[in-house]
Order: sequence, then structure tokens, then C-alpha cells
Amino acid sequence: MGQIKIYGLKDNLNSIKGWLSDIIQSCEVEAFQYPKEKRFHRFFPLDKEYFYFPNDRTEKYIIIKISIFEGRSVEAKKKLIGLLFERIQNELEILPNDVEITIFETPKCNWGIRGLPGDEVGLNYKENFATPLASRLGVKIAISEKQLISLKFCDFI
Repeated sequence: MGQIKIYGLKDNLNSIKGWLSDIIQSCEVEAFQYPKEKRFHRFFPLDKEYFYFPNDRTEKYIIIKISIFEGRSVEAKKKLIGLLFERIQNELEILPNDVEITIFETPKCNWGIRGLPGDEVGLNYKENFATPLASRLGVKIAISEKQLISLKFCDFI
């Protein structure tokens, strides 16, 4: 699951937020195999006086901050970033120079979800994680939480 925050100038962001949310969601579903109904997007439309950016950016400039559970492969994260740049440009005509994306990864135990620590919550979908060993070997895997715990234990043996 991911929590996404999108920042931009109020006049621009308010006019595209529905479409942008759909684009972000489609990219998450494709890159991370998220269920289509898992959408956690927050928009922060800002007045010009509260949103400073470099002169080489336009009024369309947006910042996308993505918080996710740690463990996804570098390939999956790069795929998400690439899809976002491509679809935002093609569908909203916002050039890549006007889009900044940051992915923040945290351990599941640092999340609180439905009254429980994230590592104790049963999800109704599989997370697509790469264990440290699998990442080093370039192995792609899709596993359940219980299998992930077993694999992480094996990495230390």
C-alpha cells in the first residue's frame, strides 16, 4: 500500500487532481500490482506565496511524494517513476521538468493501519517485494507476508 501526497500551485492542481489521481493509480497498479481499489492520495494545492520553485519550472510544476512499505525491487520503483513521467506528460501535457517524484520506504512495523502495526495487519493482496538476497541476485518474486518473513530469516543464515 502507498500513501501519496501531491503538491502544486492551487490554480493548476485543482483543475487536474481527479485526472492526476487516476494516472497515479494506474501507474501504481501496473508497477506494484496494487489492487485497483487501494487509492490513498492527498492533494495540497498551494497559493503562490507558499510554493517556491526554481525559475526553470513552470506554473504546472508538481511534487509527488510516495510513502511505501520497504522491500520493493529497484526495477519496480524505476518502473513506477518512468510510468508516472510518461503518463503525466502524455495525458496532462506536464513536461518531466515540471514533475518531481520521491519514494520514501519504511518498514511495515513503522506504519499504523486499522488499529495495528503494519507488520501485523493482514492485507487482502500480495505485496511484490524483493528480499535483500533476491535483489542482489536480480530475482523477481511475488510472495505473501509469511513467505517474506521466512525469506528474510533465510537471508541471515
